[in-house]
Amino acid sequence: MDERQAAARPVCCAAPRGDSGDNPAPSRAGPGQATTTSIAADSSLLHLPGGSFTMGGDDPDGFTADGEGPIRRVTLSPFRIDRYATSNRRFAEFVNATDYRTDAERYGWSFVFAGLLPAGFPIASAVTQAPWWRQVYGADWRHPEGPSSSLTERMDHPVVHVSWNDAVAYCQWAGRRLPTEAEWEYAARGGLENARYAWGDELTPGGRWMCNIWQGTFPTENTMADGYLGTAPVEAFDPNGFGLHNVAGNVWEWCADWFSATHPNTATADPRGPRGGESKVIRGGSYLCHHSYCNRYRVAARTANTPDSSTGNMGFRCAAT
Repeated sequence: MDERQAAARPVCCAAPRGDSGDNPAPSRAGPGQATTTSIAADSSLLHLPGGSFTMGGDDPDGFTADGEGPIRRVTLSPFRIDRYATSNRRFAEFVNATDYRTDAERYGWSFVFAGLLPAGFPIASAVTQAPWWRQVYGADWRHPEGPSSSLTERMDHPVVHVSWNDAVAYCQWAGRRLPTEAEWEYAARGGLENARYAWGDELTPGGRWMCNIWQGTFPTENTMADGYLGTAPVEAFDPNGFGLHNVAGNVWEWCADWFSATHPNTATADPRGPRGGESKVIRGGSYLCHHSYCNRYRVAARTANTPDSSTGNMGFRCAAT
């Protein structure tokens, strides 16, 4: 098994909460339960016609253990999806309206990429299989790198340190939902058939970076050739053919489905994942993806994390029926 196939585990991309030695389950009683409401539809929601498309991939440098294949024909009903990942500004509106407390706030910590921590930051516990992930107390959506950090100049960046549970709570408040994995991939492909990336088959057409991923030597040196070390604004980079921004890189995006690498659901019309499981699907890759280790910014790539997990590179975008 080579390094790339050995990396076909969620921990390399977004560490699961269970990989920490300190994992008490917080109570969900009291403040923080979102009340279902609705907000008016706005121009950020795109109406997609649905129809038939080719889902999955067989890239030679893909991860067979992730269940990227088989390539299959899928048909979807029309749906709507946000052109942007949910920003800190939008998430703040939700929290201000509901007093919601995220899982990271309940647990008291979240995973932060070590390269984003300031010099002299107190030694934090590292994930054994991926030591670049550090368990940082006080890290949450308001404080992405720990208690001394803030959202100053990042209100238009995607919200991070949000679990699947948190994303669902936001969607319920907003009168929306998370996209299914099939909807997410259809939207991310932007009308392109069998393309490797959301914009085509070439990573840097004309020498231009099309997404926020790692350049250099992972995890020690990022040249920031794309302009970013951590997250980028939600509207950064050119949109795909359907008008969606940042469906590759920047932050992983939660989907509604439970994860399975074997695709037990053989439905070809509006497919959903298995009825249960341990982890939820995340899609799109993040600013930490690099071709040498986690090239999951390819449009067919997929991985997963547990519903209560949160990291500095996981966010979400909303969908609606």
